[in-house]
Amino acid sequence: MNTAAQSMPDGQDASVVVIVLSNAPDLLLAKRIAHVLVEEHLAACAHVGTQGVSMYEWNGELEGADEVPLTFKTTAGRVPALHDRLAQLHPYEVPEFLVLPVVGGSPEYLAWVRGQTAPR
Repeated sequence: MNTAAQSMPDGQDASVVVIVLSNAPDLLLAKRIAHVLVEEHLAACAHVGTQGVSMYEWNGELEGADEVPLTFKTTAGRVPALHDRLAQLHPYEVPEFLVLPVVGGSPEYLAWVRGQTAPR
C-alpha cells in the first residue's frame, strides 16, 4: 500500500494531533496548496515558510532546488486524505511528506485543531 497511513503507528488514535512537513517549488504554489488543504479541512492550519535551498540526490545526481517549506497541523485520522490531496496538487514525482507526532500542547489549541479537521 502506498499511502501516508503506512507512516502512522498501528492503532493510532485518529484524533491525535500531528504535524505534517512538506514543501513546494515556489511561493505561489505553496500558498495554493496551503489554501486548499485548510479550506477542505484536511489541515487546521498551514504555515508557509521562507524560500530556501534544498540539496538532495535524485536519480544518482546531486540536485539543488529553491523550495518553500510547508507545515500543516492536522489529526492522524486526516493524514491519508491530506497526503492524497497534496499529491494531486503537487508537481513533484515524490513530494516531501513527513508526519511528526505532537507530544503536548495547550488543550484549547489541540481541541481547535481537532474541530477544524473534523470531517464535514
